[in-house]
Amino acid sequence: MKQFDVVVIGGGHAGAEAAAAAARSGADTALISLRIDGIGVMSCNPAIGGLGKGHLVREIDAMDGIMGRAADMAGIQFRMLNGRKGPAVQGPRTQADRALYRAAIQSLLRQEERLTLIEGEVVDLVVADHRVAGVVLADDTVLSAKAVILTAGTFLNGLIHIGQEKRSGGRMGDKPSIRLAQRLAELNLQRGRLKTGTPPRLDGRTINWARLDNQPGDENPKMFSFMHKAPFVRQVTCGITHTNERTHDIVRENLSKSAMYGGMIEGVGPRYCPSIEDKVVRFADKSSHQVFLEPEGLDDDTVYPNGISSSLPIEVQEAYVRSIVGLEEVTILQPAYAIEYDYFNPQALRPSLELMAMPGLFLAGQINGTTGYEEAAAQGLVAGLNAARLARGEESVRFDREQSYIGVMVDDLLTRGVTEPYRMFTSRAEFRLHLRADNADQRLTPLALQLGCVSEERRLAFGIKMDQLLSVEKKTKSVDFGSKDLTSLGFRASSDGVRRSAYDLVSAQSLTAEDLAKLVPDLAGFEPEIVEQLLYDAMYAPYIARQRAEIERMQGSGSAQIPGDLDYGRISGLSNELRSKLERLKPATVADAGRIEGMTPAALALIHANVVRMKPAQLA
Repeated sequence: MKQFDVVVIGGGHAGAEAAAAAARSGADTALISLRIDGIGVMSCNPAIGGLGKGHLVREIDAMDGIMGRAADMAGIQFRMLNGRKGPAVQGPRTQADRALYRAAIQSLLRQEERLTLIEGEVVDLVVADHRVAGVVLADDTVLSAKAVILTAGTFLNGLIHIGQEKRSGGRMGDKPSIRLAQRLAELNLQRGRLKTGTPPRLDGRTINWARLDNQPGDENPKMFSFMHKAPFVRQVTCGITHTNERTHDIVRENLSKSAMYGGMIEGVGPRYCPSIEDKVVRFADKSSHQVFLEPEGLDDDTVYPNGISSSLPIEVQEAYVRSIVGLEEVTILQPAYAIEYDYFNPQALRPSLELMAMPGLFLAGQINGTTGYEEAAAQGLVAGLNAARLARGEESVRFDREQSYIGVMVDDLLTRGVTEPYRMFTSRAEFRLHLRADNADQRLTPLALQLGCVSEERRLAFGIKMDQLLSVEKKTKSVDFGSKDLTSLGFRASSDGVRRSAYDLVSAQSLTAEDLAKLVPDLAGFEPEIVEQLLYDAMYAPYIARQRAEIERMQGSGSAQIPGDLDYGRISGLSNELRSKLERLKPATVADAGRIEGMTPAALALIHANVVRMKPAQLA
């Protein structure tokens, strides 16, 4: 019998991050995958990051995880989403080369000295004294472990749908995990079925690129990892086209043949990543939808048409795809499909992601009801760190909502559960002004250092950065200016007689790096990245304080009555979906409103503010 501290089942994004985190923490770790060469495969879109998701990747990197580094090594187009808005809602995203990303993940894992990669199928769990003590492989090999992390992705009873055709599979080309699913059913955990989908893959050589709009990357791209400064490989341009009325007519005429609309699928799909069938039905007033044509690699002609996932039959897919401008003669290399899989109610977990009903067994990724590479990897990080600590007899580490998006996600899963695939959005966080992508290392790397899961290289780099940032902050706080001083330097000045430091003026006057250099010439010797970080920190400092006060005030007024005549239609900023739920459910108190599925801290704050305006005396 081979012995390990931690065994990780599954080599997807959750499993890879869990294995790296456990090994990095000093635990002898085994990562078991059906195929070693399948570790790090991007099952769906060839991209990492986005709004909310990019924040998670930066936080993983701040804990010295591997997803951000691999994304940088494989990134062929980097874009900062919401780049014209404030840093709090900006989300880094990269289009990735599938082959390079998989190679990067496997290379980073092989650099972990305490990690062993094993090819095989786990079919059973070893249980002793009512706790997990190891796993059994299909060839009867037994691996003992003090902790086991299950990251099954879409493989538990996975079922692929293309029209009325269905076949077992964990993803296209891979068999599902049936025996392990049967074993887990014996635990009598609350479980359900979810589904996700993927679009057809296209042959880029048959696309008329001349008819498409171009989408280039950023001129000065920002990396995911705080350890990297620039892209590793050649950058590319993506294409943009649109569906049209003919496309929608074809879909509408064939809805009965769709696995989802024809009643063949019982699982609930991700509402925020709708299929083309969903778009045509739910947004019937729209005459077109954007389609992003994303190359899957530098040496790969395959193109991923982001925005037209489907479970329609192959012949219908060919018809609606070829109705789109630029795709009239396109060849489909792999059809779109939907996949159903088992998930377990995450409310059965501890904050460490350990199952309460089975000590020593941790769950991470889509098995907990989430969707997306980034959500899965973040859970893998949490499970890996905690499994290693359990193996050493140490207390678990908890990520709080005030500290990270990782904490927001884990808390949401444990307290609210899921009825649809969970996806991260910035609106889910109360403290999103503080939980920015740019300061993830300032928030979390000190914790990683405390836990001992950081390389020496990162420790030194982070120390240098923080020393420089502290020095810049001291310089900007040590000089102050009166109205005459500011006027003489060409800045607008208040006549209130108050002298303000350069640090305070950043927020008060929205200063740029060039403005700050006029006020504090000594900053010329610092790296532009350090000055930029100081600008962000100073810009948000007063707003963060006000936001925290508002949240504390709102938390203390959960029992406040919501007037029956509150007109949710007049509350600007509420989504149509939330507005509909509020009007239908008519919550009696602010606390009741907070428990409505899909309610975000931002939306709750809007409701609270309107209640205060209507009945200020009641809440005094």
